[in-house]
Amino acid sequence: MKSKKNLVLLGMMGSGKSTIGNLISKKLDINFIDIDSVIEKLTKMTVSQIFLKKGEKYFRDLEEKITMKSLNSPNTVISLGGGVFMNEIIRTEVIKNHFSFWLNLDTPTLLNRIKKNKKRPIILKLNDHEIVKLIESRAKTYSKAKFKINCYKLPKTEIVKKIIKLYEYC
Repeated sequence: MKSKKNLVLLGMMGSGKSTIGNLISKKLDINFIDIDSVIEKLTKMTVSQIFLKKGEKYFRDLEEKITMKSLNSPNTVISLGGGVFMNEIIRTEVIKNHFSFWLNLDTPTLLNRIKKNKKRPIILKLNDHEIVKLIESRAKTYSKAKFKINCYKLPKTEIVKKIIKLYEYC
């Protein structure tokens, strides 16, 4: 492998960042960091509990600190939380110094996955129309990633192959 830059996965909650990131790290035999998991281990709370007990601002500040520290780890696969790429400081760092991959899924699939998972604090009080608006609004920012991977109807193995091929080519 040529690159020592990090491979950063971003996209909506439910897009498969954690699953795909873990598979890629095993295939490339490099470290994997899931930002939400790191936050949960550090705080001994789930993301939903943090939102409920400490608030979104507390979570976002902690998320920024942990993400920026994680981005300093060389040669690592990093799975960002769904909202972290909205942070301009992190987005600028990722775009400038890492290989970013947007795991893009069609809206109906995302909506279905998001609604099934009750651990997503941002959407617990949103209706379908509001969730779709959130998906559309975040897509504009996600599109700034170096690569867009259309994951719709692709098996995990194909998504992993596509990303590794692009990563190793860079």
